[in-house]
Amino acid sequence: MNRTGVVAIVVSDSMSVPQVQSVLTSHGSVICGRMGIPDHESGKNVIALIVKGSVEQISALTGALGRIENVQAKSMLTKE
Repeated sequence: MNRTGVVAIVVSDSMSVPQVQSVLTSHGSVICGRMGIPDHESGKNVIALIVKGSVEQISALTGALGRIENVQAKSMLTKE
């Protein structure tokens, strides 16, 4: 069963950006939309994703992101 949701990503070190981009590309089939906001003052980048897929697919995405150093990822999904 597919669910719709959002994934919030905070990248606190720009050296991690290529790894984040690689993960997003490899999980692109579940990503419907993406917005990225760089915070030049703090050096952090925030990315918001709109996702649609199975719980397993979305969990794989957030899990892969969470294994990258200096990256935090949280998801919120619909119940149905």
